[in-house]
Amino acid sequence: MRTFRLGTRGSTLALAQTQEVVHALLAQHPQLKNQLEIVPFKTTGDTIVDRTLIDLGGKSLFTKEIEDALLQEKIDLAVHSMKDMAVEMPPGLVVSVMLEREDPRDALITQKKQPLETLQSGALFGTSSLRRQAHILKKFPYFRVAHLRGNVPTRLKKIDNGEFDATLLAVAGLKRLGLLEQITRILSLDEFLPAVAQGAIGIQCREEDHELLDLLAPLNHFPTFQAVTTERAFMKSMHGSCRTPIAGYAYLKENILYFKGMISEPQGHNMRYVIHQGPVSEAKKIGNDAAKILRETSCIASS
Repeated sequence: MRTFRLGTRGSTLALAQTQEVVHALLAQHPQLKNQLEIVPFKTTGDTIVDRTLIDLGGKSLFTKEIEDALLQEKIDLAVHSMKDMAVEMPPGLVVSVMLEREDPRDALITQKKQPLETLQSGALFGTSSLRRQAHILKKFPYFRVAHLRGNVPTRLKKIDNGEFDATLLAVAGLKRLGLLEQITRILSLDEFLPAVAQGAIGIQCREEDHELLDLLAPLNHFPTFQAVTTERAFMKSMHGSCRTPIAGYAYLKENILYFKGMISEPQGHNMRYVIHQGPVSEAKKIGNDAAKILRETSCIASS
């Protein structure tokens, strides 16, 4: 019987996500027991943490080595945080399946669990996300923002030891790592719109690997897949990159996809929102149309 090699980043969080995929595969296909091999990778984005993603070249630094291995048939499938994936996928690869999305919201982490409102002028907010920076500076323009990257435990430690006063992390990652007790407050979707695809796990494979595509098909969570498709279409149409604060969240209700998107300047100025909806069968069109509406009402350069 064929052994399937699952490529993933080697962080504790990425490995936890890969175990979710393994469990989902075994639940559908018990015969695959002992036929699934996890292959960790240390990507460029994991190796270089003293520079911003902008300086390094963008999100693909978390996926390039894994996607190259997939194309070279060194692995059979790859497990990704959809949030980390560039809008353009290498030819020959496809994400055909997404697991059910975890909580998409952001979590506030502060030293001694202080509310943001009680932090003094000049408080140091750490993040590598321009989206989070823009949200924070719009509400608290008197904060200072500094570069903060690294895995979740590293960032938590830097808050705990006082290097930074506050940061935002994805609730999904904290939950998967069993670290919910570290949260000061979970921010509502109305307060802080999340990153595109935040909380969603995607499974990528070669588009000609029909055997694997058939095995993976039952794992797909249709509402998540369609919602993330809308969000990624919005980001692509907005020419989204690490240089532009962009946010987007879609959800399915009674065969209608509801979407809210945002674009801003890095300092939180000229923040604009769009709300759009449409039938679930038109996921990409909803995202594209929302971007068109926002472009027509925004003077922010989105490239």
